[in-house]
Amino acid sequence: MELDILGILGKKTQHRRLFLMLADFLLISMSYLGSWVVLMRRIELADYFLTLLLSGVSFIVVFLAVFFFFGMYGSLWRYAEAYEFIKCLLATLAAAGVFVALTWLWLQPPIVSARVPITVYFLSSMMAGISTLFLRMAYRAYRTTRIGRKTSADMKKIMVVGAGETGNAVLLDLYREPKRRFEVICFVDDDVNKIGRRVQRIKVEGTTEDIPKLVDRHGIDVIIFAIPSASSVNKSRITNICAKTKCQIKKVPDLYSLVTDATSIVAQMTDVSIDDLLGRDTVDVGAHKSDYLKDKVVLITGAGGSIGSELCRQVMLQQPKCLVMVDISENNLYEIQQELHSGLGRHRGTALIAEVASVRDESKMDLIFERHAPAVVYHAAAHKHVPLMESAPEEAVKNNVFGTLNVARCADRHQVGRFVMISTDKAVNPINVMGATKRICEMIIQSMAKMSHTEFVAVRFGNVLGSNGSVIPLFKSQIIAGGPVTVTHPDIIRYFMTISEAVSLVLVAGEMAKGGEIFVLDMGEPVKILELAESLIRLSGYEPYRDIGIKFVGLRPGEKLFEELLMDEEGLNKTENQKVFIGSPIEIAPEQLFKELHSLRQLAENNDSEEILKTLHKLVPEYGEMENVSVLEKIRGIKN
Repeated sequence: MELDILGILGKKTQHRRLFLMLADFLLISMSYLGSWVVLMRRIELADYFLTLLLSGVSFIVVFLAVFFFFGMYGSLWRYAEAYEFIKCLLATLAAAGVFVALTWLWLQPPIVSARVPITVYFLSSMMAGISTLFLRMAYRAYRTTRIGRKTSADMKKIMVVGAGETGNAVLLDLYREPKRRFEVICFVDDDVNKIGRRVQRIKVEGTTEDIPKLVDRHGIDVIIFAIPSASSVNKSRITNICAKTKCQIKKVPDLYSLVTDATSIVAQMTDVSIDDLLGRDTVDVGAHKSDYLKDKVVLITGAGGSIGSELCRQVMLQQPKCLVMVDISENNLYEIQQELHSGLGRHRGTALIAEVASVRDESKMDLIFERHAPAVVYHAAAHKHVPLMESAPEEAVKNNVFGTLNVARCADRHQVGRFVMISTDKAVNPINVMGATKRICEMIIQSMAKMSHTEFVAVRFGNVLGSNGSVIPLFKSQIIAGGPVTVTHPDIIRYFMTISEAVSLVLVAGEMAKGGEIFVLDMGEPVKILELAESLIRLSGYEPYRDIGIKFVGLRPGEKLFEELLMDEEGLNKTENQKVFIGSPIEIAPEQLFKELHSLRQLAENNDSEEILKTLHKLVPEYGEMENVSVLEKIRGIKN
């Protein structure tokens, strides 16, 4: 069946070529005869008949042969651009030159009674070139514009933001769309010199500030953002303007990705992501620019999680000798293992090992360290959901605190070179169990750095967009369900970063580590969660509070209105990387810390939640113990 289809397509292509050659034959013949008609009043045709006959045949044969040599019958003229038309002009000049040389050397007495007049050389070549070029331009215009094409009653009206090269390419691609489902109504562009001008007959009707007005005037259905080179700040501004309309919003990918992929621009257009609303450029901390991990054994705990799996991907780019992935979730571990296995062709020489294990099991972790002898460890395993840990502080302590302590001790015993722990901004002045346990993890890391030859460091950052359990997937699912979107408080703000940024910071920290540091990323300005919710609703084609409601449900147990990246006692020191800073370490007494941890372990094993909260307050004085005891009682329904 495939061969039959290919045969049919091949026959269609041959028919098009034969039709174009026949059309050129007629145009070239008429051009040559037309040039002689111009001379009829000044010459006697009988004297030139043989010259006309022989030169006419030569003219047609030479032009068709040269056109064929230049590939004029191998191009898809419906997609032709300037290159093809310039090639047509060059073919015409070459054919004219060959014809002049041939007739000048051959068609002279005694073969013919008179030479070809000079005027014929000029007129015939000019007419042939213009007519054949016009034929191709007319065909392209017919196939790529609205001429001769039926319109559909359910066509979507399009506004294109950006009247530049990308906007022009989008317009061309929409014209080529075979089912004719779209009609471009207007352009907008912030270049005032373009206002009132046209891109292929479509007028640039205003700036981006005019988008809501133009949408209402023309009944626009879809807005296409066609400025892939715009800064994140400008993207954020324009996207927020577009979000005020009820239009579907699409964005064109980076032009670099277009030239490396054969699919069309329209096919590659994607929905505007919530990342575009953050109002800052993606931070490039240069994690991929070194070979720090090259040929080393790297171990990652929590390898199946959002951060852990991205760590695995980026670590593989640095060509380690072996990547050991550890996770208690077999499904998550299997998924990242299969993903990396499918890409191992790009990373030959890297062994990939998956270990199903819990960081709570120190003896199993010790066995894994002994078996693989890692040089670098990234510790990403942790419980992170704030409300869930408020109702189960013993689980947060077992997994976060003693999971970290177990892996850190293994790293020390097996002489690991560097150990990087992933922390959170919730560890700063914590008011929740999860934040308090992560602050204790930081204290463990700083204490181990004083006692061990291993270089222990922690990396602290805010909320990660797109991670498991983050707010954006929740908002999207609520919008799909028809609302309401639940926001805890109208004034709540958070720092946000992408998973890629977070992991890049972790890798840079591992490279810069000297022991005991807490690395912090410059995350720009915090984002208001309410504004995120409103923008996401608009981007989904709805109007907040009218189509999709927003419900304020109150702060959840252990939740802050805002997060901090540094405690008052910590200063901020610069590093060689402008986007990475180091918090000055707070003085910690390791002996006292480990003594308190011994008591905390016994409380966790006995699942004594109330005493655990008191001990957490003792270890982390800034943690509000009494407030959390009352929260725990409310959650469990315990009456005072």
